Amino acid sequence: MITDEQYMQRCIELARKGTGSVAPNPMVGAVLVHGSEIIGEGWHQQYGEAHAEVNCIGEAVQNGQTDKFQQSTLYVSLEPCAHFGKTPPCSDLIINHKIPKVVIGCRDPFKEVDGKGIEKLKAAGVVVIVDVLKDECIDLNKRFFTFHRQQRPYIILKWAQTKNGMMASKSSERLLISNEMTNRLVHQWRSEEASILVGTNTALLDDPQLTNRYWPGKQPVRLVLDKQLRLPNTLKLFNDEAKTIIFNSIKNSEEVNVRYYQLPNAETVPALLNALYQLNINSVIVEGGAQLLQSFIAAGLWDEARIITNDQLTVDNGLTAPQLINSVQTGEQLIGSDRIGYFINSSFITHHSL
Repeated sequence: MITDEQYMQRCIELARKGTGSVAPNPMVGAVLVHGSEIIGEGWHQQYGEAHAEVNCIGEAVQNGQTDKFQQSTLYVSLEPCAHFGKTPPCSDLIINHKIPKVVIGCRDPFKEVDGKGIEKLKAAGVVVIVDVLKDECIDLNKRFFTFHRQQRPYIILKWAQTKNGMMASKSSERLLISNEMTNRLVHQWRSEEASILVGTNTALLDDPQLTNRYWPGKQPVRLVLDKQLRLPNTLKLFNDEAKTIIFNSIKNSEEVNVRYYQLPNAETVPALLNALYQLNINSVIVEGGAQLLQSFIAAGLWDEARIITNDQLTVDNGLTAPQLINSVQTGEQLIGSDRIGYFINSSFITHHSL
């Protein structure tokens, strides 16, 4: 007999198909089961479009399964919404189709939902079971949970370093540390996040494009911390391949693909994260430079770090890579001469498992 946990695992698998496409919404998967037969599946595919429950029930309707609804169970990885947003409430849809039982992975932390969907279902006589694979369902949407619980985006730090811990050489020539396959992986990472951040020096010295051109998917919003507006608009960051936001101390203005956002005269990292929260950007991958990365580490405001080390490359008298503190390594990956270490902020281990 298939268990609730196995059906919920299928919901999580379906939800992951929305990676990079649904932010700032959560990734959600749903499975409709009659007896031991799956009669409908769905996931949230695109921000602003139908939710997982709508797609799941819609598939079952299309397949002529409506006569089975009143003896079926709906599994969904996140609490069904109870409010009118860009789409109508999913809880109303479930009630209207007379589905008698709903199994939910975890509650939705968004203040417009947060238990209201569960309450509405129960009030209509629906049997509701909550917290099946709760930790896995929260981890699936760690960006969404961090955004709504901590009022800031989920922060991923990323850098490449030589075997002896250098990020760059002292010469003006750009140091290529990671290999071609690792670079493709980095572009996949970019496609999975809402935004990507660099500082003034990185933008000036490297003139990066900050796109995921080597991987299909939505382009992240390019973020640059340029307090004194030193960057010339001839840089690739100002092209029309993606939207760019320049955080600075001088002006607010909006142009075709570039927005200038004036930060208050306060500590840089908290002010920046508060601005991103106001802009509804729920995740950021910080790609440099060393000073900017270290400022996030010093403030303790980061969730993950992904460090690429080329074990066959050393550089004398280079720019020292950031020093990670309060971290726990969760994994390692080898791609040719590159070793990728995955870390989480140990300060947030208990928080993220709440």
